[in-house]
Amino acid sequence: MEETQLKLYSHWRSSCSCRVGIGLNLKRLKYEYKAVNLVKGEQFSPEFSKLNPLNFVPALVDGDIVVADSFAILMYLEEKYPQHPLLPQDLHKRAINYQAANIVSANIQPFQNLVVLKYIEEKCGSGEELAWVKHHIEKGFAALEKLLKDHAGKYATGDEVFLADLFLAPQIHAALKWFNMDMTEFPLLLRLNDAYNELPAFQDAMPEKQPDYIPS
Repeated sequence: MEETQLKLYSHWRSSCSCRVGIGLNLKRLKYEYKAVNLVKGEQFSPEFSKLNPLNFVPALVDGDIVVADSFAILMYLEEKYPQHPLLPQDLHKRAINYQAANIVSANIQPFQNLVVLKYIEEKCGSGEELAWVKHHIEKGFAALEKLLKDHAGKYATGDEVFLADLFLAPQIHAALKWFNMDMTEFPLLLRLNDAYNELPAFQDAMPEKQPDYIPS
């Protein structure tokens, strides 16, 4: 394969960026990590705004092609770089992967976005943002437990890693690490998390392994 010119604009705490990092690792694609300091507002710089007018990470640059949004990036990578497929051939399993990924990307993660948490804190008072986050994580995790119970193997939809796993791993990590979630009611997700902890492609993409990581 030709040497890729991939650049991933990211922030160490971004679970959306983590998904993409896992995908890149699984496909064994080399890339340059370009840190965007969200706390300092670097996502609003003219340079980054050209890459993503929504001013969110991640953004992927592949030569002359720019793709923003983790779901779009992963679908792009899947089509251009077919090694280690992120989607199963079985149509039913593929549909479950889409559903699980969408639960995380549309119904959990947006409610824990730094911009949203800051807004909740300003409007409702300090401490309210944590209750807000936990409510939406619990709702999403409960749905995932039901969705995956008849499909999970070692991983979310069987014994191979697919798209759902890329979305689940960073979200479970965030729930445990940043929001101190009680995962007692989500045994399937806890078991999957243990499996992800054994995979270098996953662990190398986690926040603590990123070059701009700041210990709390």
